[in-house]
Amino acid sequence: MDFSLTEEHIMIRDAARDFANTELLPGVIERDNLQKFPKDLVKKMGDLGFLGIMVDPKYGGSGMDAISYVLIMEELSKIDASASVIVSVNNSLVCYGLETYGTEEQKEKYLTKLATGEFIGAFCLSEPEAGSDATSQKTTAIDKGSHYLLNGTKNWITNGGRADVYIVIAQTDRDKGSHGINAFIVEKGTEGFHVGPKEDKLGIRGSDTHTLQFNDVKIPKKNRIGVNGSGFRFAMKTLSGGRIGIAAQALGIASGAFELARKYSKERKAFGTEICNHQAIAFKLADMATDIEAARQLVMKAAWEKDQGKNYDYSSAMAKLYASKVAMEHTVEAVQIHGGNGFVKEYHVERLMRDAKITQIYEGTSEIQKIVISRSLLRD
Repeated sequence: MDFSLTEEHIMIRDAARDFANTELLPGVIERDNLQKFPKDLVKKMGDLGFLGIMVDPKYGGSGMDAISYVLIMEELSKIDASASVIVSVNNSLVCYGLETYGTEEQKEKYLTKLATGEFIGAFCLSEPEAGSDATSQKTTAIDKGSHYLLNGTKNWITNGGRADVYIVIAQTDRDKGSHGINAFIVEKGTEGFHVGPKEDKLGIRGSDTHTLQFNDVKIPKKNRIGVNGSGFRFAMKTLSGGRIGIAAQALGIASGAFELARKYSKERKAFGTEICNHQAIAFKLADMATDIEAARQLVMKAAWEKDQGKNYDYSSAMAKLYASKVAMEHTVEAVQIHGGNGFVKEYHVERLMRDAKITQIYEGTSEIQKIVISRSLLRD
């Protein structure tokens, strides 16, 4: 594996970095304070091709590789993880699922709009009692001949109040276990579909997170994704790709905090010299840089395996497990390096610390990643 960036990769990374600094940074504290969804910025990210990064150009996508995707995610996440999670969900969970498993009709109707940012997508798996366990779905979709009748509750849904297209995982035949699960496309405004109040979150406060209610929602047969009973495999494979995006987000949060801490340490003076000259601070920075680079290699490896058509379940779980751990630990260190100023919003690191925590929770907790990793290790 050669992780040297091509000229195209460097251009993509720099474009994302420039957008993050010129467009996302100016209002990021206000959006966090007010829980304000970055509607206009999402439109701009769509125009730049960030919402359909890996989608085939024939469906309106940018046709880039997974390496490009993680580069964009890292740069956006350094500044605003709320914006980057919108990009992650739309790319990894919604566009990927439709392009890989959808019919040509579904791609023409939905993917072409999702890839350009005309539509925003949401992925609906988590439930009050199921979390990321697709086999424990309480939401049901009963086959009524001409349509499915969808009933149930989904929670912690990113883009829940803003999406135009929702991919919903539901149980169609409980007796068949994992083979009785399907994925469905539900359009915004469908009768019986209700969006609950917005969650007041610790971090990623600029992204919309809602509980969704489905009460006798009629789903056309043509809106089922894949063959009957393929929903479990759809969810698991989609989540594996989602872990790459979240690992890249965690990497970006950690990297952004490190850059702020390093800059601050070269400006702040104590005991007659810049604090970076004290070993206590210098050693913290050394540890941060080393762990962030290790996380970057894991994330790049998972993306490379995806690009090569290899099985990336193991590598994506490992990348998310480690990168989220690094994000949490080193945003805390960044606050510590800033001292009292680290507790103040204008220095940004307290927000990065709050945002870091969610990377250990969504797309499966750290414990779930360990289950995925250990099963791969013990399979033979």
